[in-house]
Amino acid sequence: MKAYLRMRATVLGRQLAELGWLRLALLVPMLLAAVGNVLVRLANQPDAHWALPLLVFGLVWSAHRRRADLAFLPVAAPHFRRWLMGEYALLSLPAAAVLLAFGHWDSAMLAVVLAPLAALANAATSRAARQRGRSVFRSEAFEWVCGFRQTAGWGVWAGLLGVSTWQHQQRMVPALAVLVWTLLMGMLYATPEPAHMLLLGGRSAAQVLRRRLLLAHGYYLLTVAPLLGLMAGGQAGWAGALLFLAWGLVVLTMLVLAKYAFYPQATFSRLTQGGVVALALLTGTQSVYGALLLACFVGLVWKSRQQLATFRFD
Repeated sequence: MKAYLRMRATVLGRQLAELGWLRLALLVPMLLAAVGNVLVRLANQPDAHWALPLLVFGLVWSAHRRRADLAFLPVAAPHFRRWLMGEYALLSLPAAAVLLAFGHWDSAMLAVVLAPLAALANAATSRAARQRGRSVFRSEAFEWVCGFRQTAGWGVWAGLLGVSTWQHQQRMVPALAVLVWTLLMGMLYATPEPAHMLLLGGRSAAQVLRRRLLLAHGYYLLTVAPLLGLMAGGQAGWAGALLFLAWGLVVLTMLVLAKYAFYPQATFSRLTQGGVVALALLTGTQSVYGALLLACFVGLVWKSRQQLATFRFD
């Protein structure tokens, strides 16, 4: 296991070196500011601080099931789950520290206890569809079909809808549900598809992007509509619901564009998506982040079309 950890550290170091110090200098402060802003806002609310341990557990659990090394870890290290539980406990410490700073020691302990339990989950399996189960929906919305199966998306959606219905008079709860659902939908576009699916997706790079964005927007609107309806019926009103809808569509669009901006490099795409999420979360704090988000949006439109055109030899 120690040799494996050294290998992971070496690979991570090479990836960071390939990314470059300039990109790291831009991404790391934004990510830290965005994550810190979300943690402080949740910890500062009277009841919302209980959602923070659940949010940490959900993110760790989803990332654990998508780990590429879960296939050989049982063979290389029979007691690997102990190491993973320790790793996930360390990942939960920043959230626990923020909760302790606001005096929420009970939810801080819950965050540290819940996060390691994600190591007990098995890897997400990709079950091949039967011949009679193939359809246009499965062919076109492959990110949603595979992603919902791997992340238990319908269960998460039902849970968010139930909590929002129960606490729909609270302004933060429906808004937080929409936020979590938007970020979960963005995670479905973190893994680039095989090249043959991209080459057959349209006649040009612009057509491929247009098709992917229309599908992403359509399925997002269908799933987020009940959450927005509950949000509009509460204290936020229709103005707040429409504002969150516009924010979610912009974020989802940028996450899809970031997926193809560095195709087929998954590491660079995910880091760019992390920067997009950080900027989107910071737009409510200062107006300068809104201008940066707009500049990033224009850059992603240009970079994704250029990258796809180069890859497809258009």
